[in-house]
Amino acid sequence: MATLGAIVLTGGASRRMGEDKAALSWLGERAVDRVAALARVSGAGVVLTAGARDYGLPFIPDDKTYGGPVGGVLAGAAELARQGCGRALVLAVDAPTLLAEDLAPLLAQAGPGAAYEGLHLPLVVGLDAIPPDAAADWPLGRLAERAGLVRLASPPGAALRLRGANTPDERDRLLNELAAQGS
Repeated sequence: MATLGAIVLTGGASRRMGEDKAALSWLGERAVDRVAALARVSGAGVVLTAGARDYGLPFIPDDKTYGGPVGGVLAGAAELARQGCGRALVLAVDAPTLLAEDLAPLLAQAGPGAAYEGLHLPLVVGLDAIPPDAAADWPLGRLAERAGLVRLASPPGAALRLRGANTPDERDRLLNELAAQGS
């Protein structure tokens, strides 16, 4: 199987959250750091953040600030290809409570890659499956469809973690779940 790299999407404006989601503390650790650590634990040899800001981790800027997640995927995929990766694990910074076992079915999927039914992220995609005409302003669903990603059923009990936190209320629910797990 091709070498795995990861792209942590950090380019959103965080309007619904009211503050920078990547910099938010999750039990004493920034969201961006938790997600990057998950990518490494899941087998990514190269982990990049893609977005408008540099968080002190390997970083690739979006071509257009706040231009949408596909811009970050395309910029990150180009950099991963330059670094010798063949597959990308794409993660949203607003899902810092994901577990490695949540990602395992996506990573085990052969072929062009996979995403969960009803969700755009997380996803795994072969860099050669990304359509050459893909544009930064495409919706993620279009990119997934055109890349031929398989849609898998979500792991039991993972719905909140997979969806992530876009609002303070969603963050509170995930923090409560995280604290209950003791992790």
